[in-house]
Amino acid sequence: MAVEHINRKGQKYYLHQGTTKTGKPKYFFSQKSEGTLVQTIPDGFEVYENPNAQVFLQRIQPKIITLDEIATVEKGIQKFSHLHYCKIDVKKDTIYVYTPNQNVNNLSKLYSSFSTANPVDIETTIARSISYSSMLRFILYNEQKRIFTAQRFCFLGSIDDWIGIGYPDTLPTLVEKYMQHLEKDSFYELH
Repeated sequence: MAVEHINRKGQKYYLHQGTTKTGKPKYFFSQKSEGTLVQTIPDGFEVYENPNAQVFLQRIQPKIITLDEIATVEKGIQKFSHLHYCKIDVKKDTIYVYTPNQNVNNLSKLYSSFSTANPVDIETTIARSISYSSMLRFILYNEQKRIFTAQRFCFLGSIDDWIGIGYPDTLPTLVEKYMQHLEKDSFYELH
């Protein structure tokens, strides 16, 4: 049986194998069930789904960020932000916090006005339809002491890049300090 992955939007993807120009194998996910399908995930690889539900096969990454640190950010989103829809992603030594690109309250009102579906179905539809952008990130600054720095994304036309905010500190301290600003005007005043 071919390797399949169903993403958060409920779309089924199949793992395919192709070849590079030099004749080496390459792997990719597609919604098409025809072609050269792979039966098992190759050694040293893992399935990765990004916050926008795109599916990839990637080399297994060394775990620099701990499960406790990921849980700290997840709990911080629930405790300090008002966001119901939020995603986190970990890449190497960095924890990214993603927020919706759409106004979720307006989407909810829109779906409710055009649908006779129950609130759970509307919630599921919203969760599957929104896209995300990374707005805040925590970068491991000192691996031995587990000290992090915080950065926010800056949308000034001349910058459009990550900018540092505050000073290096423990992850729980940074999460409490900055998570409350997500999706608020005060977020753009952080520097």
